Amino acid sequence: MKGSLDKTDLKELNISELSKLIGSLGKERYRTPQILKWLYSIGVRSFDEMTNLSKKFREELDQISFISELLPLRTEEAKDGTKKFLFQLDDGNRIESVLIPEKQRLTLCVSTQVGCAMGCRFCLTGKKGLKRNLTASEILNQILAARRSLPQDVSITNIVLMGMGEPLANFENTLKALSLMACPDAFKFSSRRITLSTVGLVPEIERLAREKITFQLAISLNATNDETRSRIMPMSHRYPLKELLSVCRRFPLKPRTRITFEYVLLEGVNDSSKDAKELVKILRGIPSKVNLIALNEAPAIPFKRPSDEKVRAFQEILMESGITAIVRASKGSEISAACGQLEAKG
Repeated sequence: MKGSLDKTDLKELNISELSKLIGSLGKERYRTPQILKWLYSIGVRSFDEMTNLSKKFREELDQISFISELLPLRTEEAKDGTKKFLFQLDDGNRIESVLIPEKQRLTLCVSTQVGCAMGCRFCLTGKKGLKRNLTASEILNQILAARRSLPQDVSITNIVLMGMGEPLANFENTLKALSLMACPDAFKFSSRRITLSTVGLVPEIERLAREKITFQLAISLNATNDETRSRIMPMSHRYPLKELLSVCRRFPLKPRTRITFEYVLLEGVNDSSKDAKELVKILRGIPSKVNLIALNEAPAIPFKRPSDEKVRAFQEILMESGITAIVRASKGSEISAACGQLEAKG
């Protein structure tokens, strides 16, 4: 939703920026958590709904700022309950988010860019190339829009930044959005329920290590040697596996937490018993778990999905070596909502 060019989108402000804006109006510091609650916990769409603020204060806010939102252009639902939301942004670009129901949780997969520059050959998003970064408000408004589609007694429990784009290539906006996801006055998601997935941008992972925001880190690994990884993930030639795994070993983790390594299995490329044994070897010394994802096939993807037997054999080698390995069920593939299938087609 477009706002006036001379007004500030409140959802583009981090906590200190919002506090500064409120202070500029001569208002008390406690108004900041009040407004954060209205914007994110309750999800209001207008200042008139902020009923514990005076009418004069609401009018002052309306003069200098606005509340942005995203409205789904289209919503599709698969037989397994997975929902895919197509959003059209103010500039005409389109993005997608996916809501994934599971037994004990309801996970929203959020996009951070329009398209993606990483070019992973098993992912349809990368075929589109990068159009632009999403703003912090465009990231956050995906959560609010998905939440509005749910019954009042159903809540989103987990957020994964695994949709369209590479989150760490949009570092500042992603971090601003993360801070509000974790803020107890805003969305108040537990740090254990927010996961950021990256292809492995080493300098940005090092920057993450210096941030005070806590969340779960996932690395899209997908190969056990540089030659194979560069073949299926062209950007990985910039950061050799040795360098990537080194920064993972140094990454500060909270007690009883691990780095998740995502491994998309491609038939005849990275799914052999030799690959599994090598994966055990290279992850040694890193508190880790592995998510195994059998490729979601598509005509534009030049790889095939391995058999279920091959996937189980790969998993067993990891587990016998003491690595927690989970085979992730493919959800929403019939509506092109599964991992690697997001294209934001109109």
